[in-house]
Amino acid sequence: MNLSQIHNVYFIGIGGIGMSALARYFKNIGKQVSGYDKTPSILTNELIASGIEIHFEDEIALIPEHFKSENTLVIITPAVPKSHSEWNYFLDQKFIVKKRAEVLGIITKNTFSFAVAGTHGKTTTSSILGHILYESGADVTAFIGGVVENYNSNLIGLGKTISVVEADEFDRSFLHLHPDIACITSMDADHLDIYGTSDAIEDSFREFANKVTDKTKLFIAKDLPLEGMICAINEDAAFKAFNVRVEVSSYVFDVQTPTEVIANLRFGLPGRHNLMNALMALAMAKTYGTPTAAIAKALSTFRGIRRRFSYQIKKSDFVYIDDYAHHPTEINAVHQAVRELYPGQKVLAVFQPHLFSRTKDFADDFATSLSQFDELLLLDIYPARELPMEGITSQWLLDKMTSTNKKLIIKDQLIPALKGSDATVVVTIGAGDLGEMVPSIKAALDETR
Repeated sequence: MNLSQIHNVYFIGIGGIGMSALARYFKNIGKQVSGYDKTPSILTNELIASGIEIHFEDEIALIPEHFKSENTLVIITPAVPKSHSEWNYFLDQKFIVKKRAEVLGIITKNTFSFAVAGTHGKTTTSSILGHILYESGADVTAFIGGVVENYNSNLIGLGKTISVVEADEFDRSFLHLHPDIACITSMDADHLDIYGTSDAIEDSFREFANKVTDKTKLFIAKDLPLEGMICAINEDAAFKAFNVRVEVSSYVFDVQTPTEVIANLRFGLPGRHNLMNALMALAMAKTYGTPTAAIAKALSTFRGIRRRFSYQIKKSDFVYIDDYAHHPTEINAVHQAVRELYPGQKVLAVFQPHLFSRTKDFADDFATSLSQFDELLLLDIYPARELPMEGITSQWLLDKMTSTNKKLIIKDQLIPALKGSDATVVVTIGAGDLGEMVPSIKAALDETR
């Protein structure tokens, strides 16, 4: 498929974080862009403000007439049901209809492509790498699964020759990609509703890794059963971060590469997992040929991603952090970062489980990771694309936790409960619609603290 012959791009599910980045990209390269989404959101409002026409009813008559021509590419998200009338209209009319992952595959085939894979760390690592390349003057577009604070966007750059993409293991999407340089941050069990077993997930990651034939261009976290350039903290590796210390709420560290030692790098995102993400991004950029000074400067100026350990309130006596974590490993990483930064303080976590299947598959691990916090407020499970499962509820999960200061609440009770707590650190965690509540939580806590 030749994208240069496409005049119009129509999105079904345009408001998703990945879909909206593609929508911005196609608008930036001169295509006519329009789309449908189920509900308005912050992202759809931003797209409309940029000049993209969006409607919120599944109605064929609402599709702009010029998008019903032969020069239209239709992009769908897996969240859209097969019964969707607009989707079926385009199929019946023999339009080119592609999944988002397939379109990213086309873009990566026609550019020099960096791909970031892993069950955790994709968005942060991709953002850091995109920021490094953009700041160094590279002709890059980075497609990000979150809103990058430096750019207030999920797209970095307007480049046409270099791409940075998140290689998503969900639905084996990453197998559509054509990476020139890639990394794999982790291979934990997840999406067992798709894969069935952790072995099947590992096999899929191996298939992705095999897309990079030159293993000096594949970067892997230590202890992953793959061949490539190992990245590690305080352990022997091709790229090693060491002499790590915390100065004025930032990491300062040195890196040993295959050719040099880079001293006194500064990076502001908390948590050892984020330090590892920065090391992976550095390794890919360095291998590509980005100057060391440009890498160091970009690391020091990277401000993070919205909903990834995102400070909402940062006062001397009170802190409110919001994070997208939705897997036990990610919750553990948030907990580690909070304890490292705020030792001895009382920490309250609000958690909204994401998916019935994930809650069922990792219930014991969720219970262990959530029991580490001093106080826990648990919301009902956010279903996303799923129907309820018998017996899988937030109350069932709560009963597995060993902590005593825990409570199941509905959304309407959340702000009063937060106001009544004496915790000096509050963390909201989850990948569901809890994120939409963050502005009102921040306003309420600002008022009382």
